[in-house]
Amino acid sequence: MKKSLLALAALGVFAGAAHAQSSVTLYGIIDAGFVYSNNVAGQKLYAMSSGNVQGSRWGLRGTEDLGGGLKALFVLENGFNVFNGRLGQGGSEFGRQAYVGLSTAQFGTVTLGRQYDSVVDFTGAFEVGSQWATYYGAHPGDLDNMNNSNRVNNAIKFTSANYAGFSFGGLYSLGGNAGQFNRNQIWSVGLGYSQGPLQLGAGYLNVKDPNYSFFGNTPASSTTGSNMAGSRVYSGYASAHTQQVISAGAAYTFGAATVGATYSNTQFKDVGTEAGTGLNPAGYTGGTGKFHNAEINFKYQLTPALLVGAAYDYTKGYGLGNAKYHQGMLGADYFLSKRTDVYIDGVYQHASGTDSTRGAAVANINGLSPSSTSNQVAALVGIRHKF
Repeated sequence: MKKSLLALAALGVFAGAAHAQSSVTLYGIIDAGFVYSNNVAGQKLYAMSSGNVQGSRWGLRGTEDLGGGLKALFVLENGFNVFNGRLGQGGSEFGRQAYVGLSTAQFGTVTLGRQYDSVVDFTGAFEVGSQWATYYGAHPGDLDNMNNSNRVNNAIKFTSANYAGFSFGGLYSLGGNAGQFNRNQIWSVGLGYSQGPLQLGAGYLNVKDPNYSFFGNTPASSTTGSNMAGSRVYSGYASAHTQQVISAGAAYTFGAATVGATYSNTQFKDVGTEAGTGLNPAGYTGGTGKFHNAEINFKYQLTPALLVGAAYDYTKGYGLGNAKYHQGMLGADYFLSKRTDVYIDGVYQHASGTDSTRGAAVANINGLSPSSTSNQVAALVGIRHKF
């Protein structure tokens, strides 16, 4: 009897040691709201909207201590629409993230799978669309991907450890086409600094065949037609051979206030060279559609529970188009607890010039269909719960 008890006690010790060396966490966010727009294709819109401040999701995150400072890790993260239960990211099972890798505190982390690019990692957090303004407040069409509309498949990624506030990283995605090494290739690099009240970041992204490799990498994507029709800001450039994004961001906190800014330059190069049905209705035969984007933002923690924010964003097209987009955002976020908050946001956009379709530019707030005029308004109230 004593031997049996000793054996059970020993098993308990080993089980405890194994438990301490590895862990798996279930986590998630449910974000739901109601959105109004004054003009969507000429009509007023009243709709329910899922995943506004943050995409609704659930995920599994795990680590295993391999000894000697080395850890194995994985993340599987599923996006979904809370109002109808449908999978997000074009029906992907784990369309938000899915990767496995190794990590050391001394050097950093190497991961393999579907992941975020360096523009998202190092500059995305400075944009208010990734903070309090919801994805409706992202840059027009999320043209620079700072709001993380597109993920990267087949990616090898390195993220460094933190060295006195500095970190850096890079990602490379293999196209997977026999005999065409550069086909669908994606790569990015980034650098960040965070020390005290100051935060800085910069990123670079280069995408070959963006209509298929970046905008069209989910089960619902077309393998022959346009996957970029969601926004007139760049839909006319679906036949581009390459997309390039250069981005930078900064934020400084003083007391309860934070001032931030972002800049990006996005280029769709060699428009008219990518083959596919309906990719080039405007008849481009070359050239580059380019955009400058600049945002300045401010947020203030009025009380421990109440955050208010304001921001202005300016987008200027050049090269093949000359559209201009002026966008203003206001919002408030009230935290009922550490895990539950309610929010209200408003976005106004004004467009002018000629857009990517070679037509008169119309307002086209991110996440909405285009307005029939140069102006568009979106107003949103919602609730978010984290678990």
